[in-house]
Amino acid sequence: MTQTPDSERKTLILTGASRGIGHATVKRFSTAGWRVISCSRHPFPEDCPWDAGPEDHIQVDLSDSADTAAAILRMKEKLKEQGSKLHALVNNAAISPKKADGGRLNTIETDEADWKTVFQVNFFAPVMLARGLIDELEAAKGAVVNVTSIAGSRVHPFAGAAYSTSKAALASLTREMAADFGPIGVRVNSISPGEIETSILSPGTEKIIPHIPQRRLGQPEEVAKAIYFLCTDNSSYVTGAELHINGGQHV
Repeated sequence: MTQTPDSERKTLILTGASRGIGHATVKRFSTAGWRVISCSRHPFPEDCPWDAGPEDHIQVDLSDSADTAAAILRMKEKLKEQGSKLHALVNNAAISPKKADGGRLNTIETDEADWKTVFQVNFFAPVMLARGLIDELEAAKGAVVNVTSIAGSRVHPFAGAAYSTSKAALASLTREMAADFGPIGVRVNSISPGEIETSILSPGTEKIIPHIPQRRLGQPEEVAKAIYFLCTDNSSYVTGAELHINGGQHV
């Protein structure tokens, strides 16, 4: 792949980069020549084969608003290296607490502390990141993609109540952000994945496959391609949309 000079490279900031959809998205954008600033609560893994990662990785606990604010300042410093432009922000990080046996936690069983933590990571952190990086997004006429979930529109057999309602709120936030950020040239969309084949699938997910029109699970790479589409000029007149990536499961 031909290297693009740093002054001309586009930049992505992605949360939840360490596995699954996030990891696939890092690879999709980096393959296209983008600089990727990855964020996760874990340090950059020493055994990761991606050699462009360690210097552009930010360890952040999104459940802590103070740590999130501090991370935003570090992001701004990194962006200054390339003219303080941010071409895409992907809010992918999310948590979904489970019972001790791995079962879903409903509205009655979920502790108040868990409700607050889930919403801090899944909902408030995306708000903080987009607002905190608004100048850099405006400078690039960039794009924001919020990763919601099919669980945000129905009671899901595995996803808990706190997770599901936080994703429904994030879908609504996308609409509000699209209206607020549009006048400054920043597009805001969301993707709503269904059952994606990752290492964190809940036991029993295979029972859902007969109810998916395409009769298979999705692959992280398929989600990453959709995210890439929403961050490029191919979707230049798309904002406020929620793109379903679930093999037709939502129908």
